[in-house]
Amino acid sequence: MRPAVQATSATRAAVALALALAAVGCGGGGGSGGADGIVSSSWGDPQNPLEPANTNEVQGGKVLDLIFRGLKRYDPKTGEAQDMLAEKIDTTDSTTFAITVKDGWTFSNGEPVTAQSFVDAWNYGAHLRNNQRNAYFFGYIQGYDQVHPESGEPTAGTLSGLKVTGPRTFTVTLSQKFSTWPETLGYAAFAPLPKSFFTDHDAWLAKPVGNGPYAVDSYAKGSRMSLRRWDAYPGDDKARNGGVDLVVYTDSNTAYTDLTAGNLDLVDDIPASQLKHVRADLGDRYINTPAGIIQTLAFPYYDPAWNKPGQEKVRQGLSMAINRQQITDKIFMKTRTPARDWTSPVLGPDGGYDDALCGTYCTYDPRHAKRLIAEGGGIPGGRLTITYNSDSGSHKEWVDAVCHSINNALGNDRACTSSPVGTFADYRNQISQSKLVGPFRAGWQMDYPLIQNFLQPLYYTNASSNDGKWTNEKFDRLVDQANAETDPAKAIDTFKQAETVVRDQMAAIPLWYQNGSAGYSDRISNVQLNQFSVPVYNEIKVSG
Repeated sequence: MRPAVQATSATRAAVALALALAAVGCGGGGGSGGADGIVSSSWGDPQNPLEPANTNEVQGGKVLDLIFRGLKRYDPKTGEAQDMLAEKIDTTDSTTFAITVKDGWTFSNGEPVTAQSFVDAWNYGAHLRNNQRNAYFFGYIQGYDQVHPESGEPTAGTLSGLKVTGPRTFTVTLSQKFSTWPETLGYAAFAPLPKSFFTDHDAWLAKPVGNGPYAVDSYAKGSRMSLRRWDAYPGDDKARNGGVDLVVYTDSNTAYTDLTAGNLDLVDDIPASQLKHVRADLGDRYINTPAGIIQTLAFPYYDPAWNKPGQEKVRQGLSMAINRQQITDKIFMKTRTPARDWTSPVLGPDGGYDDALCGTYCTYDPRHAKRLIAEGGGIPGGRLTITYNSDSGSHKEWVDAVCHSINNALGNDRACTSSPVGTFADYRNQISQSKLVGPFRAGWQMDYPLIQNFLQPLYYTNASSNDGKWTNEKFDRLVDQANAETDPAKAIDTFKQAETVVRDQMAAIPLWYQNGSAGYSDRISNVQLNQFSVPVYNEIKVSG
């Protein structure tokens, strides 16, 4: 989801963990089983307030997926963007879209969901004064530069490209052709909002109100959120359980221990240290499935030392010096797959995934790697320092392994070293302030299953998640052409051409595709992860 890294760990005080554990108690979710049973699941405190346009990380995204439904929803198994509240979305030019909202939908407080519910929410999300982290998702809509200028004050209060034409109809005019724009509308930033969001904002933040299959019952920040089935929910994906208790853990190993002890029903992030024995612990209650997540090494192109002509050879050589297969086999126990391009296998070949695109540059070849690095002028300063956040359970292991692989290829045990940053928040602050002086860990979890989402936010000039500040005119031009293409197949082909520019310049080193992993208790069943590696909570059944 989301600018930069899509998953994060909560970093609260020990007392928060104690409260969380006390809240869970014994016996998983507790209470009755069957249709009214409650599922208890591990969680990390959201980084930001739970506004749809302000949530750009996995933990907050879990809640939004429980309490909101938008115009589109991504099929949990295929990732296909399917109509949810959209009765129809019509266009004749891939620029202006006429949207009709289905009748009969309400928010959990009884307020009808109308065209105005969407337009008001999108105007709020886009406007500079509201400081929403996902504002850039509205950047294609006409008038965005007036409500969210790159510098200075806004000159308009609303997006000129949004027009309400009836109680259930509105039009959206984009500033450029974007043939697949409707497929982005399953992302949470495009959710509708009730009037109470605007009239009593603080109260809404304390207990968010949405239009999804669950409603928030209580929320104690740093401890837990309790959600309960909304029985009047009009959608066809009604909850098959009585609710979900999301319990904050500051250590994924503690959550795993509680799961195996019967004190927790679901953990959706199995720590690397537990992978060796997870099958023995859980048997077929362990899930390991492909997800739309890729891990890379990004580079600080704002540092002239890393942005010299010919240095693409250094980056290509470093990529070839990494033994991806060995690292994914030994450290991640096959829960990662060596990357062969810059997207994800979940897109499939028709969606733009190409397992041959990176080619030799993603193939371990230490002799060729050493030669390329020398031809490119060598590592800047003579030493590579990889920065990562150390509050996750697995980053240190794989970063050390990457450095070990590079050092072996170069015949120099001091060529690569690591630099841990204590918390995810501090790490992101250093990245956003362009303070890093060498490669850094980067991860991307797709916002929606389009090749565009793996390329434009990360590599387009000045894009929201282009943390390394890479820029390339040819890449930008091809992305613009792809977005303007009305034939989806031709658009994908053009995006793939843009991706070859990323490859030839090795804008970032693709490492591996990350699987979604989860474990669950014998108290629940019908557990699955969607293509974003998030549990499909509404489908879970409770047996006792």
